[in-house]
Amino acid sequence: MTTHSATTPSYDQLPIIDLSAADRGSQARAQLHAQLHSAAHDVGFFQLVGHGVTRTETDALLTAMRAFFALPEADRLALDNVHSPHFRGYTRTGDERTRGARDWRDQLDIGAERPAHVPGPHEPPYWWLQGPNQWPAALPELRTAALAWIDTLSDVAGRLLHELLAAIGAPADFYDPVFGDHAHPHLKLVRYPGSATDGTDQGVGAHKDYGFLTLLLQDTVGGLQVQREDGLFHDVPPLEGAFVVNLGELLEVATNGYLIATNHRVVSPPGATERFSVPFFYNPRLDARVEPLPFPHASTAPGVTDDPANPLYAEYGYNELKGKLRAHPLVAESHHADLLSRA
Repeated sequence: MTTHSATTPSYDQLPIIDLSAADRGSQARAQLHAQLHSAAHDVGFFQLVGHGVTRTETDALLTAMRAFFALPEADRLALDNVHSPHFRGYTRTGDERTRGARDWRDQLDIGAERPAHVPGPHEPPYWWLQGPNQWPAALPELRTAALAWIDTLSDVAGRLLHELLAAIGAPADFYDPVFGDHAHPHLKLVRYPGSATDGTDQGVGAHKDYGFLTLLLQDTVGGLQVQREDGLFHDVPPLEGAFVVNLGELLEVATNGYLIATNHRVVSPPGATERFSVPFFYNPRLDARVEPLPFPHASTAPGVTDDPANPLYAEYGYNELKGKLRAHPLVAESHHADLLSRA
């Protein structure tokens, strides 16, 4: 058995950050900032507790989500996202792709409830991403719980972003103008139905998220893995009452690589075991241009990770559109064949 020195990082659990420390006086807030700074700069992932989301709110969403996946397949397929040019609705197991390979999960994609914005001749095509959700008529409580969750987690993520920016010496409200009433949050309700029939175990392939912050509610089954400093993927043990938080590519770009977006993946649960998870993506307005962040450590930033297969654009909407066209080829072919060159 290999022994490690005391300076070797432990991969048994991600850093645990207590957001409520921000309200417990200057000393507690200073310690919070030190922990946030380290986690965001060194790992890009952490477990968030003290966020204020209640068990009642969580149970309301999880109960409605499980009821949705218990519906007959025909009822779920009535919400097939192939019907939606806005990439909203239900995705059958195996129909979503990560880096060209299928993800063995089914899910319901939900965003802010807004009227469709069909882009005009001189408008960016990313406005197709704004539009109504698809809801199951038999489960009105799902709409209520999901939209409430988007509002609640938008508030948590906004508070967290303020503390994170303050932690690295930046103006806490620097990015407030790119959020507000027209931010573009995204919620997924996800079920992993066990290993694929062909034996592959890709629940979701390795990837980075392309917004600002992701807050993930995972169940007790496990399967999330994060690529750590040693280059290997390590399990993220579920922590009761915590959100797993990771930084998206926009924060890496905004800080010129000082804060890092980290590769992560999900390995399918073994056999017929089901896993449920609820990722929430805190994204700015589609037309937001993310300006470089002024902060004291900018001169030591290493630069943004260069990935020729994944170019990043100045306007957030183009990044999300690229991701959707790649991840949902059936929707892209049905509604946006003219845009596939952008993927």
